[in-house]
This record gives sequence, structure tokens and C-alpha cells, in this order.
Amino acid sequence: MSRYRLTPKATADLEAADRSEEAIYDTCAFLAKAPLRGHRRKDLTKLPVRFWTVVRYPKYLIVYDPADKPLKVIRVFQGGRDVARELKNEP
Repeated sequence: MSRYRLTPKATADLEAADRSEEAIYDTCAFLAKAPLRGHRRKDLTKLPVRFWTVVRYPKYLIVYDPADKPLKVIRVFQGGRDVARELKNEP
């Protein structure tokens, strides 16, 4: 017997999470084909990384190193995270 049940809205939330995950992977593959598509954000970090917003889910931000082969995705941020503070801890 299950100790929980999902409402229809909770089920829809989980389905949306699956779609956003797929969109993130698709975006990473898109960036790997032409890594310079992203843009620099010197206001956020001095690291040689680029940024790209997931088009279908604009609250997701992909941070990657365009020089690494294969493409190195450093972080995937969601929502209102303090990106500059989070990237200070990256080597």
C-alpha cells in the first residue's frame, strides 16, 4: 500500500520536470556542435566560461567551458540563484 498519492497537479509538475530535463540535454548537445554560441558574462565571473539560457525553459541557465572537448558543462542553474556567488567556488 502506498504511503502517498500524487494530485493531478503534482503529476503534471513531475512530467514538466522530465520535459525540462530532456530540453537541458538537447541544449547541451546543441551547444556541443558550436560551443561559441553562448556568451561571456564578465559581470558574473572571470572564468573562461560561456552562458546559454534553455530556450523552452528560460529559468534554466547552462554554464559551460567552450574550450573543453568534449564540451564541459560546469553548472545548470535554475531560477533566481546567485550565479556569481556560486561560480566563485569553481576552479
